[in-house]
Amino acid sequence: MNHEPNRLIHASSPYLLQHAHNPVDWFEWGPEALEKARTEQKLILVSIGYSACHWCHVMERESFERPEVAEVMNQYFVCIKVDREERPDIDQIYMYAVQLMTGGGGWPLNCICLPDQRPIYGGTYFRKDDWINVLMHVARLWAEEPEKAMAYAGRLTAGIEESERFMPAQIQPDYTQADLADILEPWQRRFDMADGGYNRSPKFPLPNNWTFLLRYSFLFDHDAPGVATLLTLEKMALGGIYDQIGGGFARYSVDGKWHVPHFEKMLYDNAQLIGLYAEAWQYTRLPLFREVATGTIEWLRREMLSEEGLFYSALDADSEGVEGKFYVWQREEFDALLGPDAPLLAHYYHVTATGNWEEEETNILLRKSTDEDFARDVQIGLEELKEKVARANALLLDERSRRVRPGLDDKCLTAWNGMAIKALADASQVFSDSRYYALAARAADFIIDRMIDEQGILYRNFKSGKVSIPGFLDDYAFFIDGLISLYEAGFEERWLLQALELTETVLRAFTDPDGALFFYTPASNEALIARKHEVMDNVIPSSNSVMAQNLRRLGICFDREDLSDRAAAMLAAVHPQIKTYGSAYSNWAIQLMNEVKGWNEIAFSGDNQQQEREALNSHYIPNKIVLGGTKSTLPLLKDKQSIETKIYICRNKVCQLPVQTAEEAVQLIEKTNS
Repeated sequence: MNHEPNRLIHASSPYLLQHAHNPVDWFEWGPEALEKARTEQKLILVSIGYSACHWCHVMERESFERPEVAEVMNQYFVCIKVDREERPDIDQIYMYAVQLMTGGGGWPLNCICLPDQRPIYGGTYFRKDDWINVLMHVARLWAEEPEKAMAYAGRLTAGIEESERFMPAQIQPDYTQADLADILEPWQRRFDMADGGYNRSPKFPLPNNWTFLLRYSFLFDHDAPGVATLLTLEKMALGGIYDQIGGGFARYSVDGKWHVPHFEKMLYDNAQLIGLYAEAWQYTRLPLFREVATGTIEWLRREMLSEEGLFYSALDADSEGVEGKFYVWQREEFDALLGPDAPLLAHYYHVTATGNWEEEETNILLRKSTDEDFARDVQIGLEELKEKVARANALLLDERSRRVRPGLDDKCLTAWNGMAIKALADASQVFSDSRYYALAARAADFIIDRMIDEQGILYRNFKSGKVSIPGFLDDYAFFIDGLISLYEAGFEERWLLQALELTETVLRAFTDPDGALFFYTPASNEALIARKHEVMDNVIPSSNSVMAQNLRRLGICFDREDLSDRAAAMLAAVHPQIKTYGSAYSNWAIQLMNEVKGWNEIAFSGDNQQQEREALNSHYIPNKIVLGGTKSTLPLLKDKQSIETKIYICRNKVCQLPVQTAEEAVQLIEKTNS
């Protein structure tokens, strides 16, 4: 049912625009809505979601599109719709409030607040009748017993303000491998050694968890976390969570075997997974890992690249109102398309006449074995199999492209683009492919040229030719991280200088004078009911953990003790918490591991570095910083200029005599690390 457009018709967010024809009198978060609530002393209803959220769409259809529901919402509440991806600062506060109230959270997130924004009731998805009952109950409470609502709001807000409070460490800890063992020991009890991931469903990829575990296994010669990681990566790559013909990963699998995806595809997941699979290939040289990394990059380039060179945010799970319809196949359709090769490929992708999913006769393409194992089992040559699979995939992808596509969230977010820039820059090194560097550099140049203002303020979003939201800590942290990776991939110092400039902005605008960590919001932002830090690593690493690693790396590159000291203070403040729940502090654990194992500072000088740089990239050295170029003013390089190629290995402000080849450099690293 289509109604006259409401205020959201002018929004930049695709998620808000989806609600622009609801009969609900929606506001965007801003002065108009908040002033109306204060003036009229009406409760505020904050409804938060994102464009690719399946249950957000369901609640919209069942409730927000219904006039009888809208009548109740409009009469008793100032209704505010929020895109959590554009306004994560608002989402953080009300998500934590709902978690305190209910013990759980998720999206859609619905929180009812007093006129001063303090929350009093909340939850996630509600059925229509339950939603009306909740609204009427809370409205009655506010009308008849406002003092009870205000007392509860006071207690709840105090709990929100106290959360994630980390006191500065009085004494700098002396970290050892035992600290890492304490983190790993309870963590590894949760590994699923049959199907990968953790012993639970649904299963989320959680790339940063596996990055830590892979590096720990390698650096400390510990088999168990490495075996668990490689098993997980293989099972995900073969499962339905990975788009077998188009590349890219869905957000999670609803089952414990990675078979049935929740079909939405997010930029942040895929950026991180490109980096993880590239790193795993560098470590193992398993062909499957390279195929997944490059296949996901191809999906990014084909389906997620804007004309400006930035990357869009997400693809919806639904098309034509049905989850997964774009991606699944019936056996009859599959056979008609592939002809004589259909029986082999149906076996390969587990396509059956009855279907392999809950929907009748519907198949999700998935695999149970690698190409090498499958070819051996069906007694076909590996190259012949690969040719048949490639031909079939091209036909299937072409046919699929004619279907009604899932909705595209075409806003571009700086934080998520920073992750993509980092992944592409790192992949350009691992795979020696300059195309990936060019994609990353184009996105970074656009952000620098169009999304940083004259005062050095970085903006969060780009949509329809404009920016509108000043950046949060994650925007700065992930973009700085991407810039550092771009520098390491191409030795263009402008990337590193831009990273340092943005870091100075972070130090000015986000510092907490009473603690070691950064606030998530800049000092110039509007005041919310709490100014929070973001500390725990989740599906996305926390902005504070990423920023701590940025400070450490820039401290080394520019010989800035103040930056390294700040990074050390941040780690020291969080360190007591890491072993309590390792998987929720995995990026902090990577920083801790780097401090225990030490940084390999690798400096290239000379006019012909490319061959040796590529040779070095064939080796897996996760705890390294690489610098190079000619006529550099960086401290590690400025006295090391020469015509012939020289490679310097430095650790803890001590450099070894230079060597001339990557192989000699690797031997020196192994010797100094032992």
